[in-house]
Amino acid sequence: MKTAKELMLGYIEGTAQQSGALFAEGGTLELPYLASLGMPPVLKGPTEIAKFLGFLHETLYPGFAFKDVKIHIDTPDQVLAEYHINSKSGISGKDVKQQFFGHLEAKGGKIARLREAIDVIVAAEAIFPNGLADVVAKRS
Repeated sequence: MKTAKELMLGYIEGTAQQSGALFAEGGTLELPYLASLGMPPVLKGPTEIAKFLGFLHETLYPGFAFKDVKIHIDTPDQVLAEYHINSKSGISGKDVKQQFFGHLEAKGGKIARLREAIDVIVAAEAIFPNGLADVVAKRS
């Protein structure tokens, strides 16, 4: 059975499909701050999560890899990690330097919950052609 750290490293190093498959059927990928950008803050189950990760890997940051991985807390059932993306957005064309913090909870050798924190301003610059200005315009 995989530990939380093994699952986190598998998630970070895997393809969208490989990473999605690490989640339990009811497992969640939570990015609560994406709600500010009009995106779903919680994704549930391997299929939905793999689809989102496909968007991340293929459209938003084509060919990216997480880098500079640091494990801050490591127990068999939980891990807290920090990891980064330095990539060009496939949508806005802007160079993006995004920092992630991920808290993973494992159960039965699968990811039960992965909650990630990101800089939403950096995310907006990557997701929208005019960056944060597009987010503000949508709210006006």
